[in-house]
Amino acid sequence: MHSELIEIRTGSEETVVDLTSRIERFLTDAGGGDGLLHVFVPHATAGIAVIETGAGSDADLLAQLREVLPADDRWRHRHGSAGHGRDHVLPAFVPPSMTVPVLDGRPALGTWQSVCLIDTNVDNPTRSVRLSLLPG
Repeated sequence: MHSELIEIRTGSEETVVDLTSRIERFLTDAGGGDGLLHVFVPHATAGIAVIETGAGSDADLLAQLREVLPADDRWRHRHGSAGHGRDHVLPAFVPPSMTVPVLDGRPALGTWQSVCLIDTNVDNPTRSVRLSLLPG
């Protein structure tokens, strides 16, 4: 298995970060071929999703997460910025990992699909993402 931990700067705002180009670079460095790519964010307040980016879907996702998980005082988990408890519930809606097929050294994604890091935690500006390739 080839595995690498990459660092992603998410800043101080809710964000969707497209990881696809980093994933493609990782797969090239791993030597290509077929297999399974596992993407995992080892944080209690972030998730991984496959969505279309650049056409408004990323902004729509963040808007819906704000509606479903509002940053207010309803949360029992109360450290950090106001409403931070909702960030700890996010991984139940946007899981912290996914597996993507790899064919000929490329992620087997659909035309408009991107693998993205979803981060609503404004208290943590840097995230780690574990990329692991299990050759087939």
